[in-house]
Amino acid sequence: MAGTAATTASPLARAERFVWLTARVLEQRRFAYHFLDGGPGRTGRDRGEDAVETALMAYRGEDGGYAHGLEPDLRGPVSQPLHTAHALRVLDSIGRCDGPRAELICRYLTAVSTPEGALPALHPSLRGYPFAPFLPLVDDPPGELLATGPVVGVLHRNEVWHAWLFRATDFCWAAVEGMKDSHPYEIEAAVAFLDGVPDRARAEAAADRLGRLVRERRLAVLDPERRAHYPVPPGYAPDEHHFPHDYARVPESLARHWFTDEEMARSLDFLAARQREDGGWPITWRQWAPGTALEWRPIVTIEALRTLRAHGRAIG
Repeated sequence: MAGTAATTASPLARAERFVWLTARVLEQRRFAYHFLDGGPGRTGRDRGEDAVETALMAYRGEDGGYAHGLEPDLRGPVSQPLHTAHALRVLDSIGRCDGPRAELICRYLTAVSTPEGALPALHPSLRGYPFAPFLPLVDDPPGELLATGPVVGVLHRNEVWHAWLFRATDFCWAAVEGMKDSHPYEIEAAVAFLDGVPDRARAEAAADRLGRLVRERRLAVLDPERRAHYPVPPGYAPDEHHFPHDYARVPESLARHWFTDEEMARSLDFLAARQREDGGWPITWRQWAPGTALEWRPIVTIEALRTLRAHGRAIG
């Protein structure tokens, strides 16, 4: 896309220019894979998958985990569970979350797990390197659904079998089924787990209960025009609300049943309208460093486009 972006250009064309102007190599490769049939000069989807995986390899450590700011709110050269969860989502999106890749990652997950077999949000090895001040770093961190749920869900969805998964799955079931209160990011993690876990009947029952919790505690803005009337959880940024599309990123998600067609349509309309003049989507959580905000926006932009397309919205 040459020159300056015209306001009449499609959402995809505007986003493409934004990505070429601002994104890391990994997000450029991901954008090309998802929206440009693998990218300029490619002869097929396999070449696009190779390009994404090659870019992702730059973040992998010798221990099988991922580091170097892959998840932009954590900096430094030491592997972290949140980085590794991000890497798994990327691999899952290109159909390469299997075989030796998954085995190496599971070895790392085993090494950093807590005594109950779960993952901490931050491993103490991060101490001494910059990270977002809203993330807790302690010497003996507890296992958290926030970190464990998405990882377990992705591995199950890809039919990965590893000894680490048994106790981690039990941890997630206990956390989800025992949940009496929560906040949106933890609910997202629970959905990621439930959407991938093999026991579908149990997952559907747990999702139904979570959906009632989300509606009772008003953890999803059902009318974006009245979002100022919805509570913001403690510790979140002033306008850090969550919407139906944040939970049900694809129509097949169990979270889609939580919302009416009208509520989902309003949510997707709101998501589409959030594209900024520069072609990218904004981040809503606290921005603590200029570089991290710049790195996050292309990631958020790719996910916004994928969500809109998954729900049948025209993006260009």
